[in-house]
Amino acid sequence: MKKVLVSDTLAKEGVEIFRNAPGIEVDVMTNLTPDELKGVIKNYDGLAIRSATKVTEEIINAADKLKVIGRAGMGLDNVAAEAASKKGIVVMNTPGGNTITTAEHAIAMMLSLARRIPQATASTKAGKWEKKKFMGSEVSNKTLGIIGIGRVGSIVANRAQGLTMNVIAYDPFISQEAAEKMGISLAPLDEVLQRADFISVHTPLTEDTRGLINAASFAKMKDGVFVINCARGGIIDENDLYDALSSGKVAGAALDVFVDEPTTNTKLLSLDNLICTPHLGASTDEAQRNVAIAIAHQIVDYLTTGEIKNAVNFPSVSAETLSLIKPYLTLGEKIGDFVAQIVAGGIKEVAIEYSGTILDHNVAPVTVSFLKGLLTPALKDSVNYINAPVIARERGISVIESKSSQVKDYKNMISVTVKTDEEEAFAAGAIFGREDLRIVRINQFMLDVIPEGAMLMLYNHDKPGVIGNIATTLGNDGVNIARLHLSREQVDGEALVVLSTDSPVSKDTVTRLKALPNIISVIRMEM
Repeated sequence: MKKVLVSDTLAKEGVEIFRNAPGIEVDVMTNLTPDELKGVIKNYDGLAIRSATKVTEEIINAADKLKVIGRAGMGLDNVAAEAASKKGIVVMNTPGGNTITTAEHAIAMMLSLARRIPQATASTKAGKWEKKKFMGSEVSNKTLGIIGIGRVGSIVANRAQGLTMNVIAYDPFISQEAAEKMGISLAPLDEVLQRADFISVHTPLTEDTRGLINAASFAKMKDGVFVINCARGGIIDENDLYDALSSGKVAGAALDVFVDEPTTNTKLLSLDNLICTPHLGASTDEAQRNVAIAIAHQIVDYLTTGEIKNAVNFPSVSAETLSLIKPYLTLGEKIGDFVAQIVAGGIKEVAIEYSGTILDHNVAPVTVSFLKGLLTPALKDSVNYINAPVIARERGISVIESKSSQVKDYKNMISVTVKTDEEEAFAAGAIFGREDLRIVRINQFMLDVIPEGAMLMLYNHDKPGVIGNIATTLGNDGVNIARLHLSREQVDGEALVVLSTDSPVSKDTVTRLKALPNIISVIRMEM
């Protein structure tokens, strides 16, 4: 008998699936403290959660029997997925289960802003009748600027088009052709900020998107713009938003998410032109039923048959095959993650070539792993081994897979060419021994790079003093270099430096590096 613990409030339909599944015993214990969860988790094979339970590394280390963690929802910020992977615990989510409801909430917030519905409701309930005070704005024929047109953003765009709005979007990870199929005009971020009457944010929270909408962004916007964030707290700088709302530069803002939740930002909440909700984007009966049913089926299937669905840390392959091709799966994902961070523009095509002993196996799971790595920098937790090919198709990414029996520089290689709207890039990886992974070529440069941790890639003119200047700048900023790899075309030509650092490099440090003599470009990466 396999035991499953449901530690967050789950729709009754999901709990019933556990109760009716042969070979499954379920306990529902919500509101456990971290110590209480740590004390009982050793008794369970499966854990079903939503967002309240924090599955930390400490809890995972105490989970002697745990085989699967299932999140009824998309985000996995509350799960130490890397620690789970190290213990062989499958981590699952339910991407897509709440995309419609989150998109609808953004549209509802936009309309509420435009017609000042929350403020008018409060006034009317207070016994007033202030028709002139709450003059609204139409959305028809206005321009909606969407920042991030993934699954939620694309649905927002579709609904806005139904309201006869003009939709423009900024998303560096999607091709122009894919956007055009959705009837969306792609534009640089600054242009979206300048042209939009309404701006809705739909990106993951990453180091690059944290504070993406700040004082400088507000300065570029139209006077009287409306801003909506139903994505992640922190993408909009709350202090800068307060200033923009107070000055009237931003006519109104609607927030479903905050930097800290529950929010304690009383200064921001005091403004009459801010409307807000307590992270209700996924809070509809339909969405909660959908994700509860989905995660219950996924956990039951895995515990009873071994079938893996919507895993974020394991591909859907049999245990026997997995043991044979696991190094290639890891290499494929690493190359995808790496190359996605070094190319500019929306990805249109990827060509993957395999050579070596991997040809003795089905390479399709490796291609899926590569696509997951390729999409992860942009989509984070919403992409997994199951939905990566679907998302690639939705984004108009053509995938070409080939095999080569020719003798290569290395016995086992995966070579990738990525074409975007702006450029073409090449990367190749190899396996040394059984599981020693390396990036061995970047465009025309041969290297021997370990793809892990915080990294920097710098193109420079091959002149004396470049390496010294880089090291000095990093040292002055308290950044220690863990590994350094060099390659060049020819003497006095173009050269490439790839660094691994003990800690992530800040945006300010990157700016200083870019200003150094003979530096052509600097790319910050996190593997």
